[in-house]
Amino acid sequence: MDERPDGRRGRRVAELTHRQYDDLERAIRDRARIAVYRRGTEYVVVPEQLHTVNGREAVEAVHPTTGDHLTLYLDEVEEIEVVR
Repeated sequence: MDERPDGRRGRRVAELTHRQYDDLERAIRDRARIAVYRRGTEYVVVPEQLHTVNGREAVEAVHPTTGDHLTLYLDEVEEIEVVR
């Protein structure tokens, strides 16, 4: 169990809207780029998979230019946008 920012204990779950989940799942299916904002940094990546790791939702992604693989935990993400 983790300490959450609101002081409660429990598993942290991202707070995405239904539309954001739909957009993210569509981006995974279509291999479309997404912009992810985390800790003041923007990451433009191609998402490959959405899954849970130790109770935390994570997006496995690849950088479109370098091919580097990234794991982005949704509970650390400030914003997600599909790049159109």
